[in-house]
Formats: sequence, C-alpha cells, structure tokens
Amino acid sequence: MTTTGAAPTSTRDRVVDAAVRMTIDIGWSRVTMVRLADEVGVSRQTVYNEMGTKAGLAEAMVARELERFLGVVTLAFDAHPDDLVAGIREATRAVLELAQDNPLLHAVVSATHGADTELLPFLTTQADNLLTTAHAVVAERVAPYDIGLAPEQLDAAIDMVVRVVLSHVMQPSASPAGTADRLAWLVERVLRPSAG
Repeated sequence: MTTTGAAPTSTRDRVVDAAVRMTIDIGWSRVTMVRLADEVGVSRQTVYNEMGTKAGLAEAMVARELERFLGVVTLAFDAHPDDLVAGIREATRAVLELAQDNPLLHAVVSATHGADTELLPFLTTQADNLLTTAHAVVAERVAPYDIGLAPEQLDAAIDMVVRVVLSHVMQPSASPAGTADRLAWLVERVLRPSAG
C-alpha cells in the first residue's frame, strides 16, 4: 500500500510485510511461499525469486526488524553527542521499549502458535549476522567519544553491551528504564571517557 507522494513498495517489501503479518497471525510454521504469493497477489515463483528460500525470508524479516532497532540506537546516540553513558542508557531504553511493543518479536520469542519456534534460532543460536551488524553500528556510534581503552578492550566492551541488551530483548528482567539504568551504571565503570 502506498500513500500519495510515497515511493511505491517493492515486491520484496510486500512479501516481507505479508510474512510478518502471517507470522503474527498464524505462526511461522504455517507461512508458506504459496500462501505468501496468494497474500501478495504474485506468483509463487516471484516469491521464490525475491526471497530464495524460507530461511532467506526469515533472514529478511530479522534484518528489517534489526534495522528498526538500530534506527533508535542511532537516534539515541545523536541525542547525546557529548555523553557516552547517556547515549548508551537512552539507546538501551529505546531498544527495550521497542521490543516490549513488537508483535513479531513476541510471536517469535513466546512461540504463541504451538511449538512454533523455528524463527527463534535467528535471534539466538544463529544470530551471528544480527550480532555482527549490531556490534558494527554501536562501534561506529561509540567511535567519536574519547575513551581510554585499547581497541581490543573497547571491542570486548561493545560486544558485552550488545549481548546484554539482546538478552534483555529476549527475556526482560526489569522495565526498559530500569535495565537501561543498570547497564549505564556498568558502562560508566568500563567505558570511562578519558579526562582531557
């Protein structure tokens, strides 16, 4: 669906949109290329041409959601150009709030449709691309700050932050603001900007 003045939606985007809706409504295990083709109004071959396989479709869905999450990370750092800890606190809070209200994530994590957990590995055991992409974005956002850590120490700290936030996305243990405050407290002790 397009609105006046908006760019037309690509077939690939329409297929991913339909897959997200279907996953939320009926569960991932019931999403098929045939059903997607019917939903989008294209041939099954078109769906295969756009997505390759069902695993490719899952990766596209995860990539799109990751882009949304990393968008709020970027905005959070942009809002705190002189305060790394505040940037990380705000980014963590924003990510966890977005996760809290994300119906696709809820469908995947809670497996609300029976034993439908086929998508879960894309966020856990097969999350290499997700982790690599998130790590790269956070590293890029942290780079302008004056931090007194060696590159390998900074890399380890960023990896820790990304993995902690992802674990709270998957299984929250406190409110988004509470978790963000706890992580900021930790980050303040590890990523201390150097004086001067």
